[in-house]
Formats: sequence, C-alpha cells, structure tokens
Amino acid sequence: MPRHFGILVPSTNTTCEMEFCRLPPELQVHTARLGKAKGSPFSPSLDTDVAYQAQLLGEARVEVIALAQTSASLFADDYDEVTIRRMTDASGVPSLTSAEAVGRALGALGTRKVAFATPYSDEVIERAKRYYARKFAIEVVASESLGATNSYAIGKMDAGVAQAAFSRIDRADIEALVVPGGNFPTMDRIAGWERQFGKPVVTTNQATLWAVLRAMRIDTPLSGKGRLLETMPQG
Repeated sequence: MPRHFGILVPSTNTTCEMEFCRLPPELQVHTARLGKAKGSPFSPSLDTDVAYQAQLLGEARVEVIALAQTSASLFADDYDEVTIRRMTDASGVPSLTSAEAVGRALGALGTRKVAFATPYSDEVIERAKRYYARKFAIEVVASESLGATNSYAIGKMDAGVAQAAFSRIDRADIEALVVPGGNFPTMDRIAGWERQFGKPVVTTNQATLWAVLRAMRIDTPLSGKGRLLETMPQG
C-alpha cells in the first residue's frame, strides 16, 4: 500500500519534485508551493501560505509534511519551532523543516565538524554557521559560496561546482560534507562524492527525505543516495 508524504517548497523551486519523485513506487510525494515576500532571495516563505498549503496537504492525508527551504530557518531563532507548530496545527500531522533535518542527520551520522559548499551568499552562510552551532553543536570549519544570486540560478547550477568546491576546501579534520539548498539538484551525485572524498555527504533534500522516512517509521535503506539513506541511522 502506498505511503504518502508532503513537501512544501518556495514557488521558485524547480528541483524538489524531481529529486523526491525518484523513489520506490510505494513512496508517494505531494508538493505544494509557497509565495515569498519581496526582499532577500533567500527570505522565508509567507506564513499564511505555509499554513494554507499545509492544511491542503493534510486534506490529502499525508503522514508527515516537510518544509524544504533550509535558508528560511536561518533568519529567526525560533523559526523552526513556530513554523513546525504552524504546519502541524494546520494539517493535523507531524511536520519538520529541512534545516532541522540537516542538523539531525549530521548528528545521526556522528559528525560534528563539517564543510559547506552551497549556493548561498557569504551572509547566509554565516547565518547557517550560527544556526548549526547553536542548535546542533555542529561546527562549520570550512565553507565556500557557489555564488547564486537568486533561486532560479540555483536550480540551473551544475552539481559539479559543489564537487570542485569540496576539492578545494576538504581537509583531514572535516567529518562530513554538506550541501545546503533545496533547489540545488544534487541527489544523484551524493554516492559518487562519498566515494571520492571518503566521508559522508549530506544535502538538503537527502536529509529531508531521511527525516520524513524516520517520521513515518520507515527504515528500509534507499541505495544510491548516500550513506545517510543507505544506513538509515536513528536520530
């Protein structure tokens, strides 16, 4: 029998549906789109949209809902708590954010010192460093911005730019490589990167999928998508 989960994505996202649809047929994703206020290209989605679209996904009887917009969690200390409550209250089902999922995934893999290669600007990377240190005791010891100026540019980026960045910044004390950015298409590259660098690679969409499956009490490994989904650690 199919299992159903929901993903909320910014209206500009062109990647999540592609990455989350490449799953066994018994796992079915349902997506909804969110508007964003004018301003920073990485600003949070509209709260009213989050609540309304979560409500509609709840009416589809999904088992869990994830907000796949990692950068949104970096702009307010209580964003995860407030937004998760908003999604759950509107839908009636457990909810999570992708930023939280990344932190939980790194903890489940037993990693504390990480490197970031991300489309985010240097300003957003600094916010991410503070967020992961404060909430998950994870230290970002190296990072590189891939220089995207807006969400549309992220969706068109070749994942090879992250691989090249990791080749420049990886070092012995780094325990995991992280690629934040739900609109950055990387899922099919993770396993190859792990073979090349010899350490776990965690991306926004991969970590979100792991957290969704954990919330659904599914621990069946998914091959070809990196160590996190191949081992399904608890966390």
